Amino acid sequence: MSAGQPRSRRVLVVCLGNHCRSPLAAAALARHGPPGTEVRSAGLAGKHQGRPAHPAMIEAAAVLGYDLAGHLGAQVTSQMLDWADLVLAMDSAVLAELRRLAGDRASPELRLYLEGRDVPDPWGKDACAFTACARLIEEAARQQAL
Repeated sequence: MSAGQPRSRRVLVVCLGNHCRSPLAAAALARHGPPGTEVRSAGLAGKHQGRPAHPAMIEAAAVLGYDLAGHLGAQVTSQMLDWADLVLAMDSAVLAELRRLAGDRASPELRLYLEGRDVPDPWGKDACAFTACARLIEEAARQQAL
């Protein structure tokens, strides 16, 4: 990287468990983001740490051309927040907790994945909810200003 060239943008996508929404959002942003964008995902809770994405989200993602089969859940850490330039929360409750975790850090920038609204959590719902969630995440990734 030359002195006048900006470094790549580092984006962290966070949902509650890193089991449904954020794995797909990270894959979609990696596909649709500017060249050189690095994207990771994590969850607030450690319940799904080291586990694959939800089977219904893996299926919904596959219909859109994403392979989430290799995803393993991760819990957000202070090191992840230090790594990221931008942290996108999948809903306002997650955003509030991220702001608490970030404390007085000057960066990263924290905001919702969807401007002004939550990405509904499909956890505990039927396959149609996962499909609708996946489509919403995909469409938003195409419109993200990273």
